[in-house]
Amino acid sequence: MPAERPFVLLSAAMSADGCLDDDSAERLLLSGAADLDEVDEIRAECDAIMVGAGTVRADDPVLQVRSAARRRRRVARGLPENPARVIVTASGNLPPDARVFTTGAGERLVYVPEAEQARVGRLLGSAATVVGIGTAGIARPAAGRLDLRLVLADLSARRAGRLLVEGGGQVLRQFLAAGLADEFRLAIAPFFVGRPAAPRLAAAGDLGLGPGRPMELAGVSRAGDMAVLRYRLRPGGRGEPSP
Repeated sequence: MPAERPFVLLSAAMSADGCLDDDSAERLLLSGAADLDEVDEIRAECDAIMVGAGTVRADDPVLQVRSAARRRRRVARGLPENPARVIVTASGNLPPDARVFTTGAGERLVYVPEAEQARVGRLLGSAATVVGIGTAGIARPAAGRLDLRLVLADLSARRAGRLLVEGGGQVLRQFLAAGLADEFRLAIAPFFVGRPAAPRLAAAGDLGLGPGRPMELAGVSRAGDMAVLRYRLRPGGRGEPSP
């Protein structure tokens, strides 16, 4: 019987002054080669990789395991070459020619509000499985929110035991605020962005992880010139130990 939800690992890179990007039209590359390779190793150990539609539109990621050797090891273990690629979107505004839908083999799952399922299904055709999800009383689903508990329950029913959430900032904030993450890998780039308008992870709102409910530091390592912090998170942000 599948678990209630997968183990959820969040992954983000930010500048030394806490920025996820700068405020220009071009994507700021925060991770160096060593950090990208570590994240690729983590991808290879997961059953699914999730991003939000904003990341698909802005960065056009492929979301597959880059290393051919790691893909071969997955196949040798009886797994698909790549983890399932998962996109969550409240608007259903997705480019059907995005690389996540056109590059490489593997399952693609797109979670949308139930009202958008038919339209997005027609838009993407056979490129992805489109799953309609309720908004659980959320007043403004168009603002970019789905009920992540329902998304995780569906992924668990599909036998996804370990989920890597790579962004963007809005999706990461929603997981943190909802207490639905088990671990957070945070890589710090060795430079400052220095732009007040640049996006930050905790730009607004209470994530439930203030001084009274801190994360637990589980490890510190180095990836090239980047410091990598690994935190354990307490479900619900209420002090219970993670499984």
